[in-house]
Amino acid sequence: MKKAELQVLLCFILWGVLPIYWKQLDMVNSVYILASRIVWSLVFVSLIIFFQKKWDKVKEVLQDRKQLGSLACASVLITINWGVYIYAVNSGHIIDSSMAYYLNPILVIIIGAIFFKDKFSKMQKLAIMLSAAGVGYSLLAYGQIPYFALIIGGSFALYGAVKKKVKADSEISLFFETAFVFPIAMAVIVIMDVQGTGSIGILHGAEYLLIPFAGVITSVPLMIYAMGMKGTSMSMSGILMYINPTLQLLIGVLLYEEQFTMTHAVTFLFIWAAVIIFVTDSLRKNHAK
Repeated sequence: MKKAELQVLLCFILWGVLPIYWKQLDMVNSVYILASRIVWSLVFVSLIIFFQKKWDKVKEVLQDRKQLGSLACASVLITINWGVYIYAVNSGHIIDSSMAYYLNPILVIIIGAIFFKDKFSKMQKLAIMLSAAGVGYSLLAYGQIPYFALIIGGSFALYGAVKKKVKADSEISLFFETAFVFPIAMAVIVIMDVQGTGSIGILHGAEYLLIPFAGVITSVPLMIYAMGMKGTSMSMSGILMYINPTLQLLIGVLLYEEQFTMTHAVTFLFIWAAVIIFVTDSLRKNHAK
């Protein structure tokens, strides 16, 4: 594998094992964890920009209203994604969060058709119908839509679509994505700590380091991913990305003993079938070029 492809692979592995990190903070309110993740990500990425002397790049973005608008939308979407993901993991729904990233490429296809007028191939239509059948089965069996999976997967797919309009480097982009929601996040942290619903008195000793380190484990993989994608084809990235939900699924079932029900099995079979068709179609198209 090329260096760029290894970088992308490393990111998907890191994202795949991320539930283990958030589980160490499951005694803390998920909203507080989200706010802390935003604040410390901004602090960390600001330090990187400072040492790399890239503040001129920040000024360039500030003068580009279209790019600022895209980054504001990206900020909202990634905040939703982070928040729902953390809550899902810490409330015993790692399996559902893994489903989100199996569904993600199918949702990307649908969003591409809606916003970018992309055309569906026959195989893509089949993949969409199979994944819809899996979601429909879950709806019939549980009496409710697998909303964690759809919100996490859908917000990340929309985030990717919005980011297509962003030209800024990954660290500059992340700076603005966290800066837009920083005031709200900071207010949440202060209010919750004052009210005794934050981390003070809940975490002890070295556990407090988990809060600021959330900025590191958020920022570093995103920046490595941005670098790696410059030299990695979309088809290769599409195949490698399934490492992430596979690791999450295994962690949920084997490490945290979440119940993998028959309904999960049937739903995942439909989705996995859709994924196999999607990957096969992508490889066929890539080989034909």
